[in-house]
Amino acid sequence: MEQLLFLMALLCTGHAIYQDLSERTFTFPLATGASHVKLITSAQQPITALTVCMRFYSSQTQAQTLFSLAVPSESNAFLLYKPSVGVYRLHVQGTALDINGLPDDKDEWNSVCWTWDSTSGLTVLWVNGKRSARKILEQKATLIGAPSIILGQDQDSYGGGFDQNQSFVGDISDVHLWDSVITPCEIRFYMEGNTFTPGNLLNWKNLQYSSTGSVYVEKSDFDKLKCY
Repeated sequence: MEQLLFLMALLCTGHAIYQDLSERTFTFPLATGASHVKLITSAQQPITALTVCMRFYSSQTQAQTLFSLAVPSESNAFLLYKPSVGVYRLHVQGTALDINGLPDDKDEWNSVCWTWDSTSGLTVLWVNGKRSARKILEQKATLIGAPSIILGQDQDSYGGGFDQNQSFVGDISDVHLWDSVITPCEIRFYMEGNTFTPGNLLNWKNLQYSSTGSVYVEKSDFDKLKCY
């Protein structure tokens, strides 16, 4: 009965539900211009710092979107994008920064954490236990307004404007979002699959979301990664 209720809830794609998605993954099997998951957060106040952590598994070699956060005034307010193999592109308030030289394992789980602090502008990307050099991105910027957070698509307008050529194909799991820069130790705990402090804006173990199109909730086969 519990499984039946869970599946019925998922079929109500326009209705946001709360779920503990521990050891679960969102599966996006097709490149489309519609399929996506909308994540709900109560964050309304101006945002001046963020950390997002997530895991993804994909065979894609073309461009795809990992995490899209828009605010009413800017569609690319906080966007994690992969324009090509081996390149991660960070967007804050529409300004882009490319990161090269970090792991990008095809047909393997990749664990990613991205931190940004408006006060200093410092931003760092971590992938599978390795981090980028610290860079400056949109110092003193403030994200104002209710965030629209989408998995599976890039928002070219607030809550929409999707493009099939930027869609994600594969699995996404363990998404957490904080309105602060979490410590390197917390990031390492996350990367290794150990106990860490869940996100205060998005918590995978208590996630409110709605799904649209060909999106499935499946058992995750993530295996603990080791930091080197």
